[in-house]
Amino acid sequence: MYLSGSVPKITTHVLQEMKLKGEKIAMLTAYDYSMAKILDESGIDVILVGDSASNVMAGHKTTLPITLNEMIYHASSVMRAVTRSLVVVDMPFGTYQGNSKEALQSAIRIMKESGANAVKIEGGEEIKESVDRILSAGIPILAHLGLTPQSINKFGTYGVRAKDEREADKLRQDAKILEDAGCFGIVLEKIPSKLAAEVTQMVRIPTIGIGAGNQVDGQVLVLHDMLGINQSFSPRFLRRYHNLYNEIHDSVVHYIGDVKSKNFPSDSEQY
Repeated sequence: MYLSGSVPKITTHVLQEMKLKGEKIAMLTAYDYSMAKILDESGIDVILVGDSASNVMAGHKTTLPITLNEMIYHASSVMRAVTRSLVVVDMPFGTYQGNSKEALQSAIRIMKESGANAVKIEGGEEIKESVDRILSAGIPILAHLGLTPQSINKFGTYGVRAKDEREADKLRQDAKILEDAGCFGIVLEKIPSKLAAEVTQMVRIPTIGIGAGNQVDGQVLVLHDMLGINQSFSPRFLRRYHNLYNEIHDSVVHYIGDVKSKNFPSDSEQY
């Protein structure tokens, strides 16, 4: 039996034990009660209430527009469904960069108003002051390095990060800084698999990859991408486990036809 299957509640300590025992960590995003309930009851280890809600739920082109209030709303919806999974909430753009006091206030709001288990923030040494303040309040942090979507206007591309040695070296340094600060794990997004493997061996805390190869301690995908609800995003690292877009589309077309033809509701579907 997997270690994660033998515990009533996934905690940061359980994730650490999973790394030590070589058990991979499975993580997916969720933004609402119904989907979160399915994920939790399916046995997912970690649910990320991602700022990707800005894209898949609100239709924005980037993660930047989503607000703290909106993230708390999504996180609260998820928490009402979850009994076992560890729930991590993205701190949205503008709530922690450059102002550590605001970072702490934002993190406290997320924890108090949603009941979540941890927060996730993007960046390395440049946000260490905010990391230290949040951790000083006893709030667990999942860090995020590599491609950091909140910095898309700085990078100008969603391409693979840390391919050159200078950027790779900074990522290594940032990983150690975040580990030493007390973060319980690090998401590594869209970096060379060799570098991700190196960082995973270098740090004692779990690494969660998305487009970072298979030598990390766990994997995360956006739920709407892996279920095939979102058809407009097809990076190399994405494996689609279903094609719900077509299934939902065909069901709706079928329903419309039944209504128009007066086939629905039937005699047995009336009072």
